[in-house]
Order: sequence, then structure tokens, then C-alpha cells
Amino acid sequence: MRISTLLQASAVALTAVAAGVLTVPAHASTLPLAAPQVVAHLDLAQGRQPENLTVLPNGNTVVTFAFSRQVAEIDCHGAVRILATLPAPAADAATPVLKSPFLGGIVRDDNGVLYFAYATGTADLTGIWRLAPGGTPQRIAALPADALPNGLARDERTGFLYAADSVLGTVWRISAGGGTAVRWATGADLQPGGFLGANGIKIRDRAVWVSNLDNGTLLRIPIRPDGTAGPTQVAATGLSGIDDFAFTGRGNQVLAALNSSNQIALVADNGTHTIVLDHADGLQNPTSVAVRGDRVWVADAAYLTQQDPNLLTARLLRNN
Repeated sequence: MRISTLLQASAVALTAVAAGVLTVPAHASTLPLAAPQVVAHLDLAQGRQPENLTVLPNGNTVVTFAFSRQVAEIDCHGAVRILATLPAPAADAATPVLKSPFLGGIVRDDNGVLYFAYATGTADLTGIWRLAPGGTPQRIAALPADALPNGLARDERTGFLYAADSVLGTVWRISAGGGTAVRWATGADLQPGGFLGANGIKIRDRAVWVSNLDNGTLLRIPIRPDGTAGPTQVAATGLSGIDDFAFTGRGNQVLAALNSSNQIALVADNGTHTIVLDHADGLQNPTSVAVRGDRVWVADAAYLTQQDPNLLTARLLRNN
């Protein structure tokens, strides 16, 4: 697969990939996670490799299939329903680094409208898109052709969308109503170190949190009262291959997807982390995590293992 080749060729990711994909020791879930199970085995031949996900009120999930350009709903029995397919760019288009069209982060608002990040290497399609219930995908904000928007977050307080750009080392801010995307935050902490930089992104307590895949870091960027970005703070290090992540609801505790090592890390408020899920639990290059109530969902893209892209769920025990 294209991303497998790219990751293995990356000087930053090569060591973790070569040592971690097939040699991860048996681990099995660790508190506060329990009873992990795969709820959907996805078809690799159809390009169903989930990059990002959001959870619906009924417990179903909506995922982006990175390289098939599709948004899909997966029900609790594992059935897949394609909601939309994004338009393909010109045949000679090349997305930065990945070379192929890439469908990244996805979020949902209270009205059921979905927003997602799409990169094609072309100015006419790259940007932030929306899909209203029963509608068709529409681009609401353009991003540069050389951008690679990856993670996407929505600030429920203001309605702004924030996109992590893995190639340009930028956090973009976009109005949910559309319009011009603003370079909200930049800097060395967001830049790639040979492959992909800023990756996952979430909003919590008036701050934008961003992971940097190449640096293995989790960053916190305060949202100032006037809406501008404060100074970037490093909240955690040593998270090799970190992709997207989710807050558990306990302080700033985070569950982070460590893609290349087939692990989910529990990151404490003080920045230390422990591994709570791994390959033995069914992980196949996890890309993103979602938390709703006492359930955790993990999207596994199998970019490197090329074995079993899936959707996994586990219980989140609140008293541990």
C-alpha cells in the first residue's frame, strides 16, 4: 500500500516500524480499558482503511477511508454504508508526501453535519468539506495545493474548525460556515521531521491540542481571549508514531494511537504514559481514537501490517 511504502522509507519512522510491527509482545488490555473486541473487519481490497472517526448518538461510527476518498457509517454489527465519495483529482495530481488523494479527520456538529479534511495536491479540491444529512459533499474552505490537512477538531464553544496540516506544520482555523482558512498557529513544534508533523488535533479547556507524529509529542496551544494562538507548550514526549488521540474526560488524560507500534497509550496529566492496548488486542496500525461515555473506539488502518483494517471497541472503566 502507498502509505506503507512511505512510512517504511521515512527515516523518522523506519526504526519503529522495523522493530515494532511484527514483534510487539503479547500484552492484552490494561486498565482503565477492558474487554476489547473488534466490531468490524474491513475489506482491505476495497481500500477500506479507516483514518479517522466520530461517534454518532446511536453508537454507530462514521469513518473516513483515507485512500478510497470515502466517508462511511459503520453500525454496531459491523455493517458498512458509504455516505459519500469525494471527487477524484486529475490523474497527474500528487498529494504532498503521500502522493495519493488523502481523506483525513472528521467531526460532527449537533445538527448531524459532518466536516472532513481532504488533500489532493490540487487547489480546486484540497480543503475542508462538509456533508449535511441527506446531502452531497461540498467544499467550504480551500487550502493550498501543497497542504496536507490531517486531523480535524471542532470548538463547540465557538463553532470554529481547526485542522492540523502535517506537511506545512500549521494549524488552520476555519469558520463552520465556510470562507477563508486562517493560519492560526505555526512553529517548529508543528513541523515534520522527515515525514509528517502536526497530525491529530482536539479542543479542550480553551486550548488546541496537537500531536506531532515525527517528534512523538503531544502539544497544547492556548486559545487567547481574542481567539489568537498562545505559545505552544509540550505536554508529553516519547510517543513514537503518535497519530490522533482522544481525551478520556478525566483531567487532561489522553488515549493516543501509536500507529507504527500497534499500541494505544494512556497519557497522564504529567505527560507520562503507559500502554493499555496493543497488537494482541487486535490493533492493526491504529490511526484514531474516540471516547463517548464509557466506550472507546479505535480505528485501525493496517497501513503497515496489511492484514486486517478494523474498528475496535473497549470499555472505559471510570473507577480505575
